[in-house]
Amino acid sequence: MKGGENVLDIFNQFLLDKPIVRILDILIVWFIIYRVIVYARGTQMMNLLKGLAIFIAIKFIAQVIGLQTIDWILSQILSWGVIAVIVLFQPELRRFLEILGRDMFRKNRNRQNDPDVKLISDLEYALSYMSKRKIGALIAIEGNDELQDIIDTGIVLDAEVSNQLLINIFIPNTPLHDGAVVIKDYKAMAASCYLPLSENGQISKELGTRHRAGIGLSETKDALVLIVSEETGDISLVKDAALVRGVDKDELHRLLELYLLREEDEVASKDYLTLAKEFIFGAGKVRGDKHENE
Repeated sequence: MKGGENVLDIFNQFLLDKPIVRILDILIVWFIIYRVIVYARGTQMMNLLKGLAIFIAIKFIAQVIGLQTIDWILSQILSWGVIAVIVLFQPELRRFLEILGRDMFRKNRNRQNDPDVKLISDLEYALSYMSKRKIGALIAIEGNDELQDIIDTGIVLDAEVSNQLLINIFIPNTPLHDGAVVIKDYKAMAASCYLPLSENGQISKELGTRHRAGIGLSETKDALVLIVSEETGDISLVKDAALVRGVDKDELHRLLELYLLREEDEVASKDYLTLAKEFIFGAGKVRGDKHENE
């Protein structure tokens, strides 16, 4: 047993003496920190991480200066704080582990179970249904920029997105049909939300309040906005202040995949803004009669 321990000690010492191992150790730690921050952004967990960072900084200063009492108290808080964090943030931690597992085994996952694929399918069905019946609709899908200020203006739903839910929300003369639905993390977070109207004087007079609201939101946020015209039934998309009007079924599917299907190799290697610009200033010129760069 002692000989085995000596062999293990020699092996560990060999690894520690290798600079590449230390560099790899640091890179792994920074990658984990980065992924946690990316996930926590826009959630209550982000405030926790900020407080934790300040807490650790104070503890480090206490150690350097030699404030032993404060250092001891902070050490006790950290020890019990781990348990408190697990209890208080159980849903967030579970969600983070689900995302981590999904990303690690992405290649082996059935695409039909992909939440992005389901979201696109629900959006396509709901938009097509409402378009045929000329039911006006306004849907904002959060990107990298938070839409909490928009969510706060509406009626909180916090419900899983489904085509049935979206259709029922926008049925005329129902309590929630006015305003926009905001989708975040595959959930309809709120309905009857107010979007800021664009003040761009160059917007066509043919466009109504829904289109002006969609453009107004995209002028300040990177959200994808979907619009169904109550007058014509046309489906439009707004991204980065660029309006794409009157899309057909095939083009709608292609654009939704372009902006929402994050698991594709092309989308995984580029951010949404780059892809949007590629479409608007590249392939989008092919159909310039239906594209308006407002």
